[in-house]
Amino acid sequence: MIEVQGLTRTYGTFTAVDDISFSCVPGTVTGFLGPNGAGKTTTMRIMVGLTPPTSGRVTIGGHLYKDIPNPGRHVGVLLDASAQHAGRTGREILELGAATMGLPDSRVDEMLELVSLTPTEAKRRLRNYSLGMKQRLGIAHALLGDPSVLILDEPANGLDPAGIRWMRGLLKGYAERGGTVLLSSHLLHEVEQIADEMILIGNGKIVAQGDKKSLLAGAAKGGGVHCFVTALDNAALAAALTAKGITVASAGEGLRVEAEPVEVGRTALEAGVVLTDLRGGEGGLEDLFLELTAETQREAVS
Repeated sequence: MIEVQGLTRTYGTFTAVDDISFSCVPGTVTGFLGPNGAGKTTTMRIMVGLTPPTSGRVTIGGHLYKDIPNPGRHVGVLLDASAQHAGRTGREILELGAATMGLPDSRVDEMLELVSLTPTEAKRRLRNYSLGMKQRLGIAHALLGDPSVLILDEPANGLDPAGIRWMRGLLKGYAERGGTVLLSSHLLHEVEQIADEMILIGNGKIVAQGDKKSLLAGAAKGGGVHCFVTALDNAALAAALTAKGITVASAGEGLRVEAEPVEVGRTALEAGVVLTDLRGGEGGLEDLFLELTAETQREAVS
């Protein structure tokens, strides 16, 4: 279990992480989401003792990372897939990790097979690895000690679509076996497919957290959730929805409705209106994410 309590990190007058608190529990994947520069990596570096906090603390299993004996056996970490000696082979990197943790060499072979790095690729030096291969090696190193907690910063970077799907399955299976996963990313679509809980951060502050359903429910209260509907009688449906205080606007051949699809379907049934198309609005959670982190986006978001 990871516990973050009142964590703050400042650099002079700049506050990278601003009094954040959250927890990650066993058996779950927690997505740590935010734009570039939002404070995700700084938070993770503090977690594993690479950056000291200005105030607050992070405990893993009730202990500070520096106080965990043989931490690689308890916490798997991937913060930078390129942060290894470029002249060493993939196998050598894992063998050094195994020796440090007191693990047999057979564990290295298991991990190479798990991440689908071939014997030939394992003999190649890191400087000759693609970014995707470095990510696979980094995941292998994080899992080497069979830890109960995983802390991964942007692990999908450089992976192809098949690799991203493989990683999703790997992390979901790990959590289902009781592991705790904290996964950072700025790719909302990828994380929302596997995350049980999501934490949205912007300007170093947590702006929202919860599961996908609760976040979308919160967005609905603020008008963030919408759907598109087409009926045999759009005017009658629009009137019925408007009577309930639901915002409706024309959209192509149908209507854009500021409500969940289930509410639209219920209203259509009550009004006796036949629907020919009903679908959730694309990017409901993405819209919420962009709205809540708008101040940290480089591009203007409409």
